[in-house]
Amino acid sequence: MTAAGLVLAAGAGRRFGGPKALARIDGVRLVDRMVAVARDGGCRPVVVVEGAASLAPVSGARVVHADDWAEGMGASLRTGLAALPDDAGACVVLLVDTPWLTGAAVRHVLAGRPGRGARVAVYEGRRAHPVVLARAVWPEVARLAVGDEGARAWMRAHPDEVTEVDCTGLADPTDVDVPGHGVHLTGKAGPPRPGPTGPR
Repeated sequence: MTAAGLVLAAGAGRRFGGPKALARIDGVRLVDRMVAVARDGGCRPVVVVEGAASLAPVSGARVVHADDWAEGMGASLRTGLAALPDDAGACVVLLVDTPWLTGAAVRHVLAGRPGRGARVAVYEGRRAHPVVLARAVWPEVARLAVGDEGARAWMRAHPDEVTEVDCTGLADPTDVDVPGHGVHLTGKAGPPRPGPTGPR
């Protein structure tokens, strides 16, 4: 099975003070960092969805623009799914504001086939990212992705088709909400902020 990578990076980052995709850790933009994670995890190709900020060029990825990005994450996910190649049997969804995810976590979630459903990483019992979506569910995932909800709406509607994969210790799924907790628009990063959130 060929799994494509899908990095959602369209947000304006209002609480953060600017688009998180442009923030840096030790000089590396978060968008570039997440593409590297996807590729290290075995995803080919990788598609980045931009919106509030122009991100191209992004090495190792194709960048697509979500015209309705301001609607929320749902619009970004719909745009990204529509841009994936016909030969991709699944996609790995990653958020640009989870910079401490790893290729090891991606590989672990991809190790089992998602069948007709989804596989989601779990850390100490809490769902987070990455999320793997089988191609068969993309149309309904896109239909249910409205506002600021991504794949979570589909997973909530189809609990029996979701497989949880324990990734505890393989990555830190912490997301970045505000600067000063490890990621900044300029400067170097400090330690990550504790408290993972579930997949959106």
